[in-house]
Amino acid sequence: MKGKPRFLLCVCRGDCPGFAQLDIWKFMNYVRNELEVEYAITHPQMCVDDGDRFWKDYAKKDVVYIVAGCDPKMQRKMYKDALAEVGVDFDKQVFPIDLRNTPTEQAMQKIKDFVEKVNQQVAGI
Repeated sequence: MKGKPRFLLCVCRGDCPGFAQLDIWKFMNYVRNELEVEYAITHPQMCVDDGDRFWKDYAKKDVVYIVAGCDPKMQRKMYKDALAEVGVDFDKQVFPIDLRNTPTEQAMQKIKDFVEKVNQQVAGI
């Protein structure tokens, strides 16, 4: 895999009660400015049709993605087919993490630790 992981935050339309405690912009600015990621982007709802179109347009075979949002099992179920169509293996290239019901400061620490872990794992590939 090449480069740093790309970070995506899916906020479930932005009005999901599970993200009420997360200051999205403070969190995203922390991720993009302080962590070892290529860049950080936010999508309102990646599990619907435009999310599939996004993945098909955006995903690359030689890139690793960290996706923060809902349950990792749900992410796999919802994105794996669209990613497979463009040659991305969800199980090897996508690192999902659940941030629902996580206050901003706690989410920042959780994602810091997760990004470090992913970068170590990817370095070993």
